[in-house]
Formats: sequence, C-alpha cells, structure tokens
Amino acid sequence: MRVFCFLIAAAVLSSCAQNIVPDTVTMSKDELLDRIKGGWAGQTIGCTYGGPTEFKFRGTMIQDYVPVRWNEGCVENCFVNGPGLYDDVYMDLTFVDVFDRLGLDAPADSFAVAFARAGYTLWHANQAARYNILHGIMPPESGHWLNNPHADDLDYQIEADYAGLMAPGMPNSASEISDRIGHIMNYGDGWYGGVFTGAMYSLAFVLDDVEDVVMYALKTIPEQSRFHACIADVLKWHSQYPDDWKQTWFECERKYSEDIGCPDGVLVPYNIDAVINSAYVVIGLLYGEGDFFRTMDIATRCGQDSDCNPATAAGVLGTMIGYSRIPEVWKKELYPVEDMCFAYTDISLNEAYGMSMSQALELITLNGGSTDGDNVVIKCQTPVPVRFEKCFDGMYPVRRTNVNRFLGDGKPVEFSFDGTGFVLRGSIKAEDNDYSALVDVYVDGKLCRTMDYPVNFNRRSQEVCWQYGLAADHHNVRLEWSNPMEGVSLHCGGLIVYDNEPYGGPFGCK
Repeated sequence: MRVFCFLIAAAVLSSCAQNIVPDTVTMSKDELLDRIKGGWAGQTIGCTYGGPTEFKFRGTMIQDYVPVRWNEGCVENCFVNGPGLYDDVYMDLTFVDVFDRLGLDAPADSFAVAFARAGYTLWHANQAARYNILHGIMPPESGHWLNNPHADDLDYQIEADYAGLMAPGMPNSASEISDRIGHIMNYGDGWYGGVFTGAMYSLAFVLDDVEDVVMYALKTIPEQSRFHACIADVLKWHSQYPDDWKQTWFECERKYSEDIGCPDGVLVPYNIDAVINSAYVVIGLLYGEGDFFRTMDIATRCGQDSDCNPATAAGVLGTMIGYSRIPEVWKKELYPVEDMCFAYTDISLNEAYGMSMSQALELITLNGGSTDGDNVVIKCQTPVPVRFEKCFDGMYPVRRTNVNRFLGDGKPVEFSFDGTGFVLRGSIKAEDNDYSALVDVYVDGKLCRTMDYPVNFNRRSQEVCWQYGLAADHHNVRLEWSNPMEGVSLHCGGLIVYDNEPYGGPFGCK
C-alpha cells in the first residue's frame, strides 16, 4: 500500500515537471474584463452562500443532509442587513483603492495606514496588525509572529484575491504584490495562504483546468514549508480518492488540523489556520471539477471558515470561466447590488470590476505585454517560489488554562508557568470608550513590554500580552496597571503555555 501511495504522489508531482504555462496569451479586452468580473462575482456569491455556516462546524464536515440555503434576494439582504459578512471583499477593496489613488508602486506603509485607519472591525491577524501599526510597528514587523500571535491565520489568504485579478497570467507579479501587502498582517504559512490564493487567481486567466491551476500555483510556495506539504498531499489524496472528497477531508484532519499559533484555536477544535483552510479551498476546486455549485458547496461543507473558503474557490473558478458563464441562478442575485457600495467603502462591484481592469492593463504592459486595439497580449510568467518563512518554530502548546483574575485596586496579577512562552487573553470594560489602560508586563522580574489596552475594540490587541522565545524553565509573570481608573474593569482570562517539546502525558510528564 505504501508503494502504491508513493507512485500516486510521484505521478502527481511529475505531471508538473513539464511547464504548461504558455509564453503568451492573447485575449480580447472584453474577455479579460469578463474574467475579472467573474473573480469578483464568484467571491461575493461564495461568501454569501457559506455565510450562514461560518465557524458553526469546527473539526467536523457539514453533512449532506444539512441544508445550505440559497434564497431569492439573499445577497441584497446581506448587503443591507449583514454587510460585515463581506469583510474579505471590502478588505480587498482597501488595497485596490490605494493602488487606484497612488499607483502600482505604492509602498507597503500606504496600504498599512489605510488598513489600520479604516472604519471596519477586524479580528485575528488583521486586528493584531492594526494594533501594531497604530503603535508604530510597521510592515513587515506588524505581521511577524513575534509581534503577532495570529501570524499563521488565514487573514491575508481571504483578502489576496485582488492580487491575482490585477496580475492575469503573472503569478510572480501577484507574489510581489503579496510580499508588500501580505506581510502587513501575516508571516510564514499565513502569508503563503495569500501568495497561493493570488497565484491561483492569476493562473486561472491562462489555464483551463482547475488541477493545473492548483499545481502551478503551488510552485510559488517553498517546498520545505508545511503549507506546501499540505496542498501537495491534497493533490495526492485527490488522485488516490478521486470520487471521495470526504476521504481527502479526513486525511487532512488527521495530518494538518492542529493550530499552533492562534490563541482562539490552540488546543480546541476551532481552526482559522491558513494551511487547513487553504486545503478546504483546494478540495472544493478539485472535487468540484469545474462545476460552480459543487465547487462552492464542497468548500463550504469542509467546515471551519466556511464563508471565506467557498468565496476563494468560487472566485478562482469564476475567473477561469468568466462572469458570463456563471450560472444565472447564482449570478442574478448580484444584479440588485452591483451598484451598491460595500460597507465601509465607496466602491461597488461595478466599480471594482473597472478598477481591477485598469490595474491589470497597466501591470500587463509593465511586464512586457501589450494592448493592440481590442486585444491584450499577456506575457505569462512561470511560477517561482517566494522565500521560506516559518512561524512558531520549535514551539509546542502544552497547556490551556484560565487565570481568571481582575487587575486593579493597586494589586498586580501574578501567575507562573513552566515552558518557553505564553499568551494571555482578557477583556476591558468602561463607560469611556476613549480610555486606554497601560499594562506593564514583567517576566522573571524584568519589564518585557508595556501593553496599551484600549476600551475601543477597534484599536485593541485581542491579547492582553504574550512573550515567546523564553528559556525552557519555570517563569513568573506579573502584570501592573500603571494608569488605573475608577469604573474600569480589566480582566485577565485564558492562558496558553508553550514549551520546546510536545506535551508528554498526564500532568505534563515528559
């Protein structure tokens, strides 16, 4: 059996040995626009389809008997009554808008400032990056795992669609864009999720088979990364179980379901890690076999972030087939909203179509292509891997507990642990939304950092504090509130402890 599996893996990888990315592709401007529209439309439809199930199925698939509903007027209803559903779309549009205003050479700091000052609520790696930027920690440090406990989360994965849509047939150009912008909020596997997504969109313009799109997009990811290993395994399992997406899902859960970094997902079934959620996108694409509904439905039924994953899968497929070939039953729900601005933006779908088209034409020309009347000549790029990065190297979560103490009344909060690092969650409540607590964090008697912990959630770190890279030893932590204020409640809650070895048995025995 092992020999058989090895032969399958070898066959899958050898099929990539001969480059099938064309040197050039010529298409009409109308077709290029149709493909761009298909990407934005597919993303919006997929997000709407999976929205009701988002994170309701954690560590389990959505079984066939569970209905995933699509009702007449559902997209318009979400635009009006639940616009926050489209966070992955309006996040994309933040970056599209900066390119539109400042040009293709806009520096990373311009995107970072626009992102950090936007009015929308953020979570996970995005929120940690916003906190960092507002406190002077700019990219790429804002996304680095030492400064961002959510660095491996899927945040940039779900907002990298724009990079591929503006770089048709040019995956390396999409990767360069993702290097600038993706490191605002992510690093390592979290960044690779966005690089991979951008490459899939880019290649969907010039390849007509979803498996080829996945295989060649994977060439942008370093082979030594866990991300590459996971997607390569999904390709292998698809060859081994071509008619059973659930078996491939089980194999993914068995091998890649652990989350090391995200404090919400460590040692619990919740998983917003880019590796496993990208695998769900790929499962949808491979087993969907070019069928728009099936692609979306399978990516949704894989669970976890089940709105963003079908949004990516449907967006990639929408780019491949074009807006005009998206089945009417899905597309007609967009018609009432295509001139409505997404929440927190002044950009509608129709405007996004045009902005991405303009940026794509400019990038095509800059990379050796040309426009000739109604036609566009794209000089395609053979994908090359980006640099290798790894988050949380040598770190293992070994304990999740609860400090459950309030900081205040002149009394510090103290706790101890054995290990190499920790993350402490918490919350703050006050009537004054402008108040910000200053918390001094001492580890083994040394001041490690002062956390600015505001009441306003949009400016707050989701973690009270954290510290990685400590010696494997017993450590004492003390938190002191340097500017206490009457009527403010500051709670120290969940604690995650890391060590340099995996958990070894009862009571932490090695």
